[in-house]
Amino acid sequence: MIRQYELVERIKSYDPEMDEDLVNRAYVYAMKMHGAQTRASGDPYFSHPLEVAGILTEMKMDTASVCTALLHDTVEDTDATLEDIRKHFGEEVARLVDGVTKLSKIEFQSAQEKQAENFRKLVLAMSEDIRVLLVKLSDRLHNMRTLHHIPKPDKQRRIALETLEIYVPLAERIGIHKIKEELEDLSFSVLNPEARESINTRLNYLRAEGGEAIVARIIEELKKKLLEAGLDADIYGREKTKYSIWKKMQRKNISFEQLSDIMAFRIMVPGVADCYHALGVIHGLYPTVPGRFKDYISLPKPNGYRSLHTTVIGPENHRIEVQIRTPQMHEEAELGVAAHWAYKQGDGKEAGAKGGKKTDGRQYRWLRELMDIVEHAQRPEEFLENTKLELYQDQVFCFTPNGDLISLPRGATPVDFAYAVHSDLGDKTVGAKINGRIVPLNTQLGNGDQVEITTSKSQTPSPNWERFVVTGKAKARIRRFVRMQQREQYMDLGKQMLQRVLRQEGHELNERNFNHEIFRQFRTDNYEDMLTGIGSGHIVAREVFYALHPDSRPRENQPGPQQIVVPEKKTHQKGKSAPMPIKGLIPGMALHFARCCHPLPGDRIVGIVTTGKGVTIHTIDCDTLESFADTPERWLDVSWDEGEDSPESHVGRLLVTISNEPGALGTLSTVIGKNGGNINNLKIMNRALDFWDMMIDVYVRDSRHLSDIIAALRATPEITSVNRARSR
Repeated sequence: MIRQYELVERIKSYDPEMDEDLVNRAYVYAMKMHGAQTRASGDPYFSHPLEVAGILTEMKMDTASVCTALLHDTVEDTDATLEDIRKHFGEEVARLVDGVTKLSKIEFQSAQEKQAENFRKLVLAMSEDIRVLLVKLSDRLHNMRTLHHIPKPDKQRRIALETLEIYVPLAERIGIHKIKEELEDLSFSVLNPEARESINTRLNYLRAEGGEAIVARIIEELKKKLLEAGLDADIYGREKTKYSIWKKMQRKNISFEQLSDIMAFRIMVPGVADCYHALGVIHGLYPTVPGRFKDYISLPKPNGYRSLHTTVIGPENHRIEVQIRTPQMHEEAELGVAAHWAYKQGDGKEAGAKGGKKTDGRQYRWLRELMDIVEHAQRPEEFLENTKLELYQDQVFCFTPNGDLISLPRGATPVDFAYAVHSDLGDKTVGAKINGRIVPLNTQLGNGDQVEITTSKSQTPSPNWERFVVTGKAKARIRRFVRMQQREQYMDLGKQMLQRVLRQEGHELNERNFNHEIFRQFRTDNYEDMLTGIGSGHIVAREVFYALHPDSRPRENQPGPQQIVVPEKKTHQKGKSAPMPIKGLIPGMALHFARCCHPLPGDRIVGIVTTGKGVTIHTIDCDTLESFADTPERWLDVSWDEGEDSPESHVGRLLVTISNEPGALGTLSTVIGKNGGNINNLKIMNRALDFWDMMIDVYVRDSRHLSDIIAALRATPEITSVNRARSR
């Protein structure tokens, strides 16, 4: 455990003007408040905030951040109050402690509504002061280092998955590469220990076979060639992390033996000009691998990362990845936002105390995009989907006609570009030019494209845009517009339906007849919500009439109004009562699954009211939905009932290209069977000399089950390609 004087000395080593008294008081106060509390490991609880503070000193963070780390659990786990913290340590530390405390009970694997609300709190706290996130990441890193002390494996996996899905991309977004890699490896060791151990064993074998000697020889040759060119460079060779190796194997569907660039070499030179000089030397000496050069110096990543990346066929005919950077770039790559902290700019102690403003989270465009999603997303799953889109995707860099740089996720379109420039520009988009050429709005943008957007005052967002946009901001804005438009249509439809029922009974619709008691019965907030519920099919118009006129209810129905429509039970084929798999349908509605897109549990779906057939369920990206765009009153907002496990199987459709060779078809059916699938139908679409194209219907549990089968098929040598058929 770090001693008090050691913590102070660590901070003094990079910030001689630190407030030593504040740190000492925070150390003593936290130790006193946590008292005899212990962790799952049996260690004193105080060791945790102390280790978190130590991690922050490794990032060379300011005094207020270190004090926040020492105190971050006192308000939550001891008798200390926020007012006590403010009184003893000042407003800045109290504000930071409050920000971290509000996030202390985040559980991202709980119910989706709670998950979204917790992530929303995290985004809001980050936007106020990015140091809240730095403390939270350090807190999570120490918890992951001690995760093995938690006795329940399920809890270990839950925490590791949460770390991998939420905290790792956040660490990457603010550029703290060192923490990101350690969090990945610690999570990997819990979630897939067999794969990690397998990769580790193979790496050990390579080292034993002389791998380290090869690395030394490559470094020696590179250093010699650079010296001959007048460059005195420091060169380091390092293995790629086990998790990054595994991810590449999964992404490219290749084996460990097929990986050719397990080693990466880092060349450190004094200045920016030297970086390009070194690159010229390397490219002049060795053949380059096409498509593997990245210039992150002239176009830094959104998190500020700068470096030159290239891959060459280097010394001893080894394919090697080379990164070229200056020491300052390296520090920024390892520490991210922490490398830019205010006291480093020479402002001393006072600047460090006010650093939260200079390094305010709002300067990050991606964080502003998350804030926009917070404001416009309505459903929890929508918020989580869009925020993860913003966090995970690689970037492309495009330019406005004025030369302003806009970074976007890979696969972005002109509509994404327009929304990134300004929300109003996105709403009014009618056309686009890329590099002076008119293109469709669904065209994917490439690095260096210059994009010009054409607008019209009469234009509004098109629901079809959601099918091809990739940024969370664009999706949130489009869905918000569609939702508002759909709400108005549902409201009009609901009003007509209620008027029809009332007139049949000799009454007229009057808004003044509705009161809070009626709204409460139907779980709505106001008259407009009531009409919207009727129009969307969630509330039955006749039940509203009975609530307004209780004496009109038939005697056999007297027990009281059925306020909210709930899915009814239906009998399964085996004679057992099974829950209806779809939420949001009126009891008694006939239910069909569309054969054009074969929706599966886990897919985002929509219901279409079909005359004479009831409701047909489509996936949200089904092409058939275009034919219903002009009749929104037929659309129903539905979702899978994930609260119940249904024994029913669902049909997933695959498009497969298979080698025309003996035994290939048998191998295909065996792989599907071994992975729990059952072939329902098989149709050969095209016969060629070497390959056959076929369409296969497979019984599966849900979309994840189908994805597992697809992954297994792709790993089979006889199968050239396999994809899910979305629509025909």
